[in-house]
Amino acid sequence: MDELRISNGTRWVLLAVVLAPITLTGRAQQQPDQEPPVLTSTNTSDQDSEPTPIFRSGINFIRVDVIVTDSDGNPVEGLEVDDFEVREDGQLQRIESFQFIETTAVPLPGAEPARPVINRYDEEREAGRTDTRVFVIFFDDYHVRYGNGVRAADTLVEFLQTNLVPTDLIGIMYPLTPLVDVRLTRDHDAIIRAVGRFFGRKYDYEPRNQYEERYVQYPTSTVERLRNDVSLSALKGLMIHMGGLGEGRKNVVLVSEGFTNYVPPELRSEVATFGPSIAQTTSGDPLIETTAQFFSDTTLMLDIRDIYSMANRFNTAVYAFDPRGLAVSEYDVSQLAVAPRTDRSILRATQDTLHVLAEQTDGRAIINQNDMASGLAQMMRDSSSYYLIGYNSTRSPTDGKFHEIDVRVQRRGTQVRHRQGFWAMTERDAERAMTTTINEPPKAVDRALSALVVPRRGGYVRTWIGTARGENGRTRVTFVWEPLSQTRTRGESPTRVLLTAIGDSGGAYYRGRVPDGGGNARGTVGKRVASESPTVTSVEFDVDPGTMQMSIAVEGETGEILDRDRDEIEIPDFTGTEIVLSTPAFVRARNNMEWQRLVQDWDAVPTANREFRRTDHLLLRFEAYTPGTEIAEVKARLLNRGGDAIVPLDVTPAEDGRPYQVDIAPVYLPPGDYVVELAATTLTSEITELIAFRLVS
Repeated sequence: MDELRISNGTRWVLLAVVLAPITLTGRAQQQPDQEPPVLTSTNTSDQDSEPTPIFRSGINFIRVDVIVTDSDGNPVEGLEVDDFEVREDGQLQRIESFQFIETTAVPLPGAEPARPVINRYDEEREAGRTDTRVFVIFFDDYHVRYGNGVRAADTLVEFLQTNLVPTDLIGIMYPLTPLVDVRLTRDHDAIIRAVGRFFGRKYDYEPRNQYEERYVQYPTSTVERLRNDVSLSALKGLMIHMGGLGEGRKNVVLVSEGFTNYVPPELRSEVATFGPSIAQTTSGDPLIETTAQFFSDTTLMLDIRDIYSMANRFNTAVYAFDPRGLAVSEYDVSQLAVAPRTDRSILRATQDTLHVLAEQTDGRAIINQNDMASGLAQMMRDSSSYYLIGYNSTRSPTDGKFHEIDVRVQRRGTQVRHRQGFWAMTERDAERAMTTTINEPPKAVDRALSALVVPRRGGYVRTWIGTARGENGRTRVTFVWEPLSQTRTRGESPTRVLLTAIGDSGGAYYRGRVPDGGGNARGTVGKRVASESPTVTSVEFDVDPGTMQMSIAVEGETGEILDRDRDEIEIPDFTGTEIVLSTPAFVRARNNMEWQRLVQDWDAVPTANREFRRTDHLLLRFEAYTPGTEIAEVKARLLNRGGDAIVPLDVTPAEDGRPYQVDIAPVYLPPGDYVVELAATTLTSEITELIAFRLVS
């Protein structure tokens, strides 16, 4: 193959360099009021030293990498800024930054040596260097057959062994890999070993983790849609992640056989893991099935558009690697016979999704060919010699629409490649990018996150207090405490809590030990959850709406008081004319067996903890009280700590006196702080409640 040239040398030919339009948090500095200086052509070979670039940013700054080759496909060097012309939607733009990126296998004399990548800071620093090529291999195992995956791994291993150079940064990601676990490294031997272990799981529905166990009994069509959602969401997140890795060209090798939401009737099953039954092996009405395929894949293409929009925004090219090679059919002999027309249609549809991702990001579609290495070699060449051009859009679009970019080179015999355009921000996106305060978490989110602060009760116990509608216009209070896990290292462990609850008038609502009971307790005293969980105790009692004083004394095994605290609690009134929610309560399962029990155990004691592992399965339970006979419409969604929506959550409606229930399986989420937003509305009122929790790895 062609010799790779990677060096520390870059040619700066600008008076002002404009970099970093938007960071991962969406923040950007405002564009300076003064007009940028006119960029003139400068020959850096005649200068003793490189000029120091001036960094500016703005939401309308567009960056595009341009690959210029001759008729033989060799890179064309030595072009100046005056040789380029950039148009957006046909309107000429003024180039404000211009940089030639060239990398060679032998570093230039005096070049900064490549440093090892140990942490996230090292990764961002090294990826931002102009002599560093960045690659991430996305193994879409959900959409690659086992045998094809093995062949793809062999091809990639052989290619990486002979084409990587010491400065290259490379990482690996799967659909269920949290973004925090995607790390770039220069340990190429470790990457090659990991690549060699890849195999595909397409049409294999045997669950391999807790997340997949959630839909083990789902129909085949549903499982395929879920797998598409997981893979495409992960790809979109990866594109955003790449945005923080420097301004140069970045590359994603997408190992996949493409996407489709359509499952032919011959392969449908009410339970995916069982496979289709004999009665389901016949094809349906061709016209109906063709229509079903069209509408099934329409929403899929919208998701794909989101991916290449993000890729374009963050200067990332997708090289779609279809391990099927020269394919003549989608389905093989190991599966039931699918109508030939349907087979060919699905093959074209899956290949089209890969073509779109590659072409819209100025990558290459390594599809329908058995010579995979040539396409990968082209990726290496593309990343080794290109021009990085930037301009401020005179149109300043905030319409959320696609805007075409056309770059021309004023030199005969050259061929030019670049991304075709970009999807503009919406007005809301622009507002968030330009206004610092909008990027701050909403105050309600801040208050919800404050509940995650480590408890101040001497580090012995964690408590939770919930309120719900009681009898005769009163309010039911639930008090839960549980020992902190680290208390065993402090000597004596807490065994009981002496609780006193006093109302405005001075009368005691409850006085006694928990779990010993006593006092004026009503309802359940000293309830415990399954033995697999830490000791959790609770007590319930009815109080009047208003202010309640609560005194807590933590006792050890010998009766010694280990800690004391006093709280003033505002007790809500659940008898008003507005819609109101009970205090949302988390119920936690640590394994599948415990989950199967808790999902039907409506008396399970809530956990006072708000820190969970990704392998936990959570239920969030609450009640919605409405005046008269009105029925509330309840929705839930998951937010990040900045208050941005991540995904809607399913809400099981309340019935037979049971509360609403939100099912949360955090296995697909990276560690961090999250907020669940509950929204309940009626014809006359509405209410929103936010509940925060923390995930650890």
